[in-house]
Amino acid sequence: MSAEKEKLDKLAERIDELLVVLSRISEDLRAVVASIKTAAAPQAAQQTPSAPAQVPRETQAKKPVDDVRMAFPEDLEHMLNFEDKGDYIMIKPKQFLGSENFAKIASAVRGMGGEYISAGRDSHFRVYKKKP
Repeated sequence: MSAEKEKLDKLAERIDELLVVLSRISEDLRAVVASIKTAAAPQAAQQTPSAPAQVPRETQAKKPVDDVRMAFPEDLEHMLNFEDKGDYIMIKPKQFLGSENFAKIASAVRGMGGEYISAGRDSHFRVYKKKP
């Protein structure tokens, strides 16, 4: 019975490992989808020759931040502050992220062409509106 329990424990550990890997793959795929949507948005705008619809300035200003915000799952989004800094969107953690959450956020940011800026208390992620 002990050998059978050991086999079941090893199987459960392996399943847990697979779930972690699948979770990371899922997060990477979300980042890729967000990047594709971001890249496709300017192309769609170029294809329509008609005059652009008038959108209130408030909506125009928030759109890039909202696009970046949507690239993150809700559980991570609630840990982050998003701020438009002109050429880029600054993403700052509200709390300690831990290594797993940090890795997920960094992966999503890289998927959008962004980077991590290490600056002590002012460390943050940047997602550029245009390629630097």
